[in-house]
Amino acid sequence: MSRSHLPAQRPVTPRGDHTAPSPEPASVSAAPPPEKPPTATHARAADKPDEQRAAAERPDRPQGVAGKPDKQPAKPRDAFFDNAKYLAIVLVAMGHAWEPLRGDSRAAAALYITVYTFHMPAFIVISGYFSRSFDASPGRLKRLVTGVAVPYVIFEVAYTFFKRWANDDPTYPISLLDPWYLTWFLIALFVWRLTTPLWKIVRWPVPLALAIAVLAAVSPDIGDDLDLQRVLQFLPFFVLGLVLKPEHFQLVRRREARILAVPVFAAALLFAYWAAPRMNAAWFYRRDSAQELGAPGWSGAVMTLAMFGCSVVLVACFFAWVPRRKTWFTALGAGTLYGYLLHGFVAKGSRFWDWYDLRWLHTPLGEITVTLAAAALITSLCTPPVQRLFRFAMEPEMKWAFRQDAAEIAGRGSARRS
Repeated sequence: MSRSHLPAQRPVTPRGDHTAPSPEPASVSAAPPPEKPPTATHARAADKPDEQRAAAERPDRPQGVAGKPDKQPAKPRDAFFDNAKYLAIVLVAMGHAWEPLRGDSRAAAALYITVYTFHMPAFIVISGYFSRSFDASPGRLKRLVTGVAVPYVIFEVAYTFFKRWANDDPTYPISLLDPWYLTWFLIALFVWRLTTPLWKIVRWPVPLALAIAVLAAVSPDIGDDLDLQRVLQFLPFFVLGLVLKPEHFQLVRRREARILAVPVFAAALLFAYWAAPRMNAAWFYRRDSAQELGAPGWSGAVMTLAMFGCSVVLVACFFAWVPRRKTWFTALGAGTLYGYLLHGFVAKGSRFWDWYDLRWLHTPLGEITVTLAAAALITSLCTPPVQRLFRFAMEPEMKWAFRQDAAEIAGRGSARRS
């Protein structure tokens, strides 16, 4: 495996906007309360223009003592999406663990193809779903920088030094323009989130995103900078998440959907078993154009559309079987990006240090052992202690890097005067 393959509620917004939107308030049918007499604030606001009057009557945030904002209760997390993120990231780790086993096991190759069809698409759909509220406001842009851009820089540098040491390659260059291994997802998420306001005003966002993905798949000149092929070819899944609504998830969580998902997954596994020796698995990485994979250009368009359809079906089947209630692993859903980035050191180290040269790993018992070890590793890396240990790299506050909010400064000034 050379450059990255995969590698990453409602989705996952990385580290900041993970909580599910609060439920809609219940409608009240009682008679409206009597009007209150105008206060001095309202009297002063009457002499102001409409915009200023609205600001006086409805301040952006409630003020407590001495102009400090009152703390708002945290919005409850949706167990379904935390469960989905955890299960998806476990499949990501298993897929990485199965990759060296594919040559000796057709069953492992079939599982690998099946899982790669939907595990990252599911993760990206969730990310898009939780990016619906992104509006390029200063607060959200700060979180995008501290929660996505800064971890990208940190892990790109860390992965490079790890490769220099573990692979005995001291001259391997640091390049922020060429994401290595799993960091492609961070740069892609950064770009996707920035484009969110554009997708909100487009009439047909998903077809347009698919058209862009098709054009990327037949454009060998795009190059490797910022892993742009992956950014564009995975884009339709992010846009799909943006346009989904809660009722869509309710639809796939019905009992009928769960029953239907079983034969669909069985058919997918059978097809993957047939296709394993006949198909280039690199199609699922979406990092190359059709021409770079040795296929004619027209096949890039066909494969992009076909794989998108298959991925959407399997993602829906995956969501159908995600538990809706809290489970022992629900809390781990908040740490999936930690597990995603940290397990890459072990996944790559296993190749650099030739762990898969052990012949017994290529037996059925060895394959089961590798699968369980991958699941245990990624689970441990999503736990709260690991999150606390690496929060400096994944969720740095970096207050020193940003200008203070003007309203906050004004509030403190008025508090001092009083």
